[in-house]
Amino acid sequence: MKIIIAADIVPTKISEKYYLENNVEYLFTDVLPLMRGADRTILNLECALTNSENRIKKFGPHLKGSPECAKAMKNAGVTDLALSNNHVFDFGIEGLDETIKALEDNGINYFGIGENDTDSRKPYYIEKDGVKIGIVNVCEHEYSYATEDRVGCNPFDPFLTMHDIREAKKNCDYVIVIYHGGKEHTEYPSPRLLKLCREMVECGASVVLTQHSHCIGSYEEYEGGHILYGQGNFHFPHTPDVPDNWYTALVAELNVTKEKLDIKFHPIYMEGSQIALAKGEKEKEIMDAFEQRKVEIQNGDWKKGWLNFCQSEKENYDCDYAKYINEFVPTPNEARRNVFTHFLDCEAHTDVLRELFVSWNKTNK
Repeated sequence: MKIIIAADIVPTKISEKYYLENNVEYLFTDVLPLMRGADRTILNLECALTNSENRIKKFGPHLKGSPECAKAMKNAGVTDLALSNNHVFDFGIEGLDETIKALEDNGINYFGIGENDTDSRKPYYIEKDGVKIGIVNVCEHEYSYATEDRVGCNPFDPFLTMHDIREAKKNCDYVIVIYHGGKEHTEYPSPRLLKLCREMVECGASVVLTQHSHCIGSYEEYEGGHILYGQGNFHFPHTPDVPDNWYTALVAELNVTKEKLDIKFHPIYMEGSQIALAKGEKEKEIMDAFEQRKVEIQNGDWKKGWLNFCQSEKENYDCDYAKYINEFVPTPNEARRNVFTHFLDCEAHTDVLRELFVSWNKTNK
């Protein structure tokens, strides 16, 4: 069984017209044979497919495309979409319902979502030629996650998610974890993310792919498992003000038999509304940097990369965090309160806070 897994796909204002024209040859160029040549092509739908204008209250952008875009995704070879992320719920239950209808109308499977936080945890299984694969799709706590009485995405839990991986492993040959989390724009995992991904492998995952960072991260082989800390975007055209690494990504190709699972990565890059396979010097540039970060995971230098990234973000976090903590007023500004509670809720933000605002008493004296 051949499986292609890539990260974020979003029809934006830049690219949506090509989706509506069903012009997949223009959008995906020479990546198209890779998508169509697999038994399953799995992407992360990083938006709602809806006509609704009823945005939920949140920090950050609200992402959506027309429900008609699902037709082009199907034509491009997309068979399955992961929905456990922080944007599929941007237009509430109305937007989610319209998204699911668009996928079902076009014969695209989906997973990572449920009627509540228990239902959303159910693993997703695919099977061919006697090989059965379980997929556990989880997201960090950022707006879209299901609760006890609310439909939504499968929320990561340090205990329940590990339980789900172990249980899935009992029912299949291989487990793949698609984890939507980690801090945006960093090429290195936080200490927390590295530990939990390794724990996922120890619990039975053969492959752990983290998404959400919008850039290619680091990689390691750990106790027989494969961990990619950041896959980069797949097809997410954006304005020029994003970092350069927004426009490069890795597509994971898994070739799976009963006896073994092999994985390799195809580097891709984006220009305008098009993605293409990286070749020649472009490929070498992407993969050399990727290999260097692999070495840094092995020798421990990734910690320096993570720290340097956090320090580059310090002004933003120091402003938002310290203002709330240090101004002891009876009724703090609501906007500051909302920022602070959002930081506490979302694991990616608390990772940075732990790095920047360390405990001052390290000696217990």
